[in-house]
Amino acid sequence: MSEEVIEQKAIEKVVTGMPTRDGAGVSLTRIIGQPDLPRLNPFLMLDFFGSDNPDEYIAGFPPHPHRGFQTVTYMLAGKMRHKDSVGNEGVINAGGIQWMNAGRGIIHEEMPEQEEGLLQGFQLWVNLPAAEKMSAPNYQDIQPDSVPTVQIQDALVKVLAGKVGGVKGPVKTTAVAPTFLDVSLKGGSAEIALNSDETAFIYVYEGNVKIKNGDQGRETIVSPGELGVLSQNGKQLSVSADTGCKFIVVSGKPIEEPVVQYGPFVMNTQAEIVQAFNDFQSGSLAK
Repeated sequence: MSEEVIEQKAIEKVVTGMPTRDGAGVSLTRIIGQPDLPRLNPFLMLDFFGSDNPDEYIAGFPPHPHRGFQTVTYMLAGKMRHKDSVGNEGVINAGGIQWMNAGRGIIHEEMPEQEEGLLQGFQLWVNLPAAEKMSAPNYQDIQPDSVPTVQIQDALVKVLAGKVGGVKGPVKTTAVAPTFLDVSLKGGSAEIALNSDETAFIYVYEGNVKIKNGDQGRETIVSPGELGVLSQNGKQLSVSADTGCKFIVVSGKPIEEPVVQYGPFVMNTQAEIVQAFNDFQSGSLAK
């Protein structure tokens, strides 16, 4: 009996992050949500922040509103305190993840819980389908020791959300069920299973990663600060590296609905955006 040949994911586009500032002046790199990659359905924004200069992060992200999507904060180094209008509060430590469903409305803040040292991590925005945009807000605070790891060939994979290598991540989200992996490859190679009907990307934050480009026998190198958009077809991502590298792999099923976004509100129609602003101004958005 012949061995099954698994179709490989291919790199369709490589995008370089753009330096910017957000919140009260936090320096960061915007990868999704910039002119070269405005959206990557169902993902609305991806930011990477990392600095050991307190002047670049200390002001944090003071109270601000959201409606219609989910926010994900994953810390690589340092600590960030979360607080919101429905009574949730907690500290996201290095290796921990916060998955917040803004739903019909929430006002939250994320402030550094440190005055010196390295603060590094990601913020990802995940869209919600129309049926869930006005759902009740909720918050999952996942501590580092609750994040399982799995060895896949030469890679050590932290499974934050979704399932890979028989290991399921701790994040529970029903409306959208993305996969979120943090991968460390000290050298060698690995083949990571991904769904073929989902939007997927790889973002490298340390070292260089070689990606087998589909079944064509070619390779694409993705370097630190670059995002590689992966093809929807294919069920496996083949990566390799000559030296140590670290990257995240994220995938999710596209939402085939109109998207109208204005700042912190993401809805399906302009009228819903106007309503969100009216609700925020009247103080009823987060009630």
